[in-house]
Amino acid sequence: MIPRPSRAGRRSLVAAVAALLALAACAPEDATREAGWQIDEGAFGNPTMNNLLVLSGQRPFVLDLSRRFAAEVPATVTFEFNSAALDAAARAALDRQASWIRQFPEVRFSVYGHTDLVGSEGYNRALGQRRANAVVNYLVSRGVERARLDALVSLGKTQPVVATPLPERVNRRAVTEVSGFVQRHPTVLNGKYAEIVFREYIASAQQPHPPLGGYPPPAPAD
Repeated sequence: MIPRPSRAGRRSLVAAVAALLALAACAPEDATREAGWQIDEGAFGNPTMNNLLVLSGQRPFVLDLSRRFAAEVPATVTFEFNSAALDAAARAALDRQASWIRQFPEVRFSVYGHTDLVGSEGYNRALGQRRANAVVNYLVSRGVERARLDALVSLGKTQPVVATPLPERVNRRAVTEVSGFVQRHPTVLNGKYAEIVFREYIASAQQPHPPLGGYPPPAPAD
C-alpha cells in the first residue's frame, strides 16, 4: 500500500504545480510552437517543412533559388477590389513565372493569397484563397505540373504591404515562392542542389518567335 503524503507534503506538491503553471503562463509564445515557425506563418506545415530543409541541408539552396526567382521574374500579381480575376498584367506576369518554373522541374512552389484590410477576417480568408487558386490554375494551364505547386494558402488581411484601412491594390495580391525540392527527382536524389540553383534561366525562351523568314532586315540608314 502506497503511504499517503503528509499535509506538509501535499502543500509542497500544490506549490510546485502552481509554480509550473505560472512559468507556463509567462513563457514566450515561441516556447509553445514548433521550431522554425517564424520562418513562414502561412500554415502549420510550413515550419515543419523548414525544419526538414534545415536538417537535410537543403535550406540554403532553397533560399538561393527563392532569391533568384524573385529577381528574375515578377513573383507577385495584384487584383481589383473584391476580385480574384486575373487581368492582362497578372497573366503576363504569370506567363513569365510559368516559363521560369518549367525550366526548373526539380523545384516546388507555394502560392499565398492576400487581401487589403477592407472587410471581415473570414471573408478575406476566403477571398485570399480564391486568388491563390486563380494563380495556381493559370500556372497549370501554362504547363506547370499541379503536383509541384505545394500549397494554396490564404493569409487574408494579416500581412498588408501598406497598413491602411482603405482599399489598397498592393495589398490585394498573390505571391508565388520557392518552397522546396521534388524529393523523388533524380537530380535531387543525387543531392545536386547547387547544380539546380546555378542552372541558367533562358530568358529568351519567353520572347515571341521571329517570323518564318527570319528577323526582318534592319531599316536603312538615313
